[in-house]
Amino acid sequence: MQKKDLLKDVVKHIDIKSYDSTQLVDAMRSMSFTSRDTARAADILMMMCGEKDCTNILTIAGSTSAAGCMQVYVDMVRNKMIDVVVSTGASIIDMDLFEALGFKHYIGEKENVVPDTTLRELYIDRIYDTYIDEEELQICDHATYELANMLEARPYSSREFIWELGKWLHEGRAVKKDSLIQTCYECGVPIFCPAFSDSSAGFGIGKHQWERMNKNEKYLSIDSVKDFIELTQIKMAAPETGLFMIGGGTPKNFAQDTVVCAEILGKEVPMHKYAIQITVADVRDGACSSSTLLEAGSWGKVSEKLQQMVYAEGTTVIPLIASYVYHNGPWREREYKRWTEIFRK
Repeated sequence: MQKKDLLKDVVKHIDIKSYDSTQLVDAMRSMSFTSRDTARAADILMMMCGEKDCTNILTIAGSTSAAGCMQVYVDMVRNKMIDVVVSTGASIIDMDLFEALGFKHYIGEKENVVPDTTLRELYIDRIYDTYIDEEELQICDHATYELANMLEARPYSSREFIWELGKWLHEGRAVKKDSLIQTCYECGVPIFCPAFSDSSAGFGIGKHQWERMNKNEKYLSIDSVKDFIELTQIKMAAPETGLFMIGGGTPKNFAQDTVVCAEILGKEVPMHKYAIQITVADVRDGACSSSTLLEAGSWGKVSEKLQQMVYAEGTTVIPLIASYVYHNGPWREREYKRWTEIFRK
């Protein structure tokens, strides 16, 4: 078995513009279980996009970007459904920047079909049934190293660094022109990665720091507290906010916590008015990823009136919900909020 035998079938990202899920979602509204929850989530996202002054925050955890939903998020940003992104570093760097540089994710096999020891020998990384070429991923690592070497040696929020990365792609370095990073840069949508080092960026910036430290030179660093303050600044400036959350983890909690952070900083802000969470996590272990939106209400983070938990694997329902809102068109009356501009004054 050779590498080329396994890296041949490319994961194709679904295009919500190419089909209209309205009829299916409308039918699901009169069903039960996850179908009805999915339809209600679509209704809430419609409300979020219909309220012009509402700032909509997309949080991404897990591997839906690699699995075929990357274009969904790009289209939501481009079409003014999303004003802020909070994500894991892996989704932004290992998956999105990776494809922006011209590389692909491949359709693979689940456990025990091709032994993982064989994959390691071939330098192929596996995400469940998706394959990535490790040699190409290390080129992605190196891109963040190159950018770190180009920038002023000082602490950056992840938002600042990713904005510079979007600019770097926009100026002609992108092979794929509609990555989420570049689209957000062009549309003025900030991207926050509160655990940024837990990704290829950690390797690239880590190498930058290691080399600079060994030369007793100043180096670039990522300040996650600065991220928190910047995201809270947006929450304090926005009349209303809504959350569209894929999975849980740090992005979910980071976005929700802005309400509490604003209070600590001396400004009372409303709880997030709208909230949707798509997850398969079990609530019984009390983990941050699986805590329900009602539970978040006890912390003063999310209003209980317009919220919906959808217990489903993301790739099965995200395209339905996003296509429904795209084709019903409340976003057409919205304008880009361009929150990145408040940090450039």
